[in-house]
Amino acid sequence: MNKIKIQLIIIGIIAGLINGIFGSGGGIIVVPALVFLIKLEDYKAHATAISIILPLSIVSTIIYLSKNTVPLKLSMITLIGGVLGSYTGAKFLRKIPITYLRKFFGSIIIYTAMRMILK
Repeated sequence: MNKIKIQLIIIGIIAGLINGIFGSGGGIIVVPALVFLIKLEDYKAHATAISIILPLSIVSTIIYLSKNTVPLKLSMITLIGGVLGSYTGAKFLRKIPITYLRKFFGSIIIYTAMRMILK
């Protein structure tokens, strides 16, 4: 197995673990890893992360549902906004210059991390 395939499998394992534990991680782990380790174009890294997040989330959701951990009514209402936001974001991704995309993405990660650390 070549080096890139091994790196991709490791990226997937880390993203899956973080997704299963924290409920996120696909984008936070996969995007920087694909951009900086695999040297994938930013737009393709973001799109690839989204395609990876769906199967990870399905597996985690099945486990959480089986343990009665998901408040379904809250999830379904939030899903409506999430679908609309995802559609809009996917349509506009390529219209955002890479420099702004990186700064915005990085800022959200830093802001979220600081909020969680300081709370």
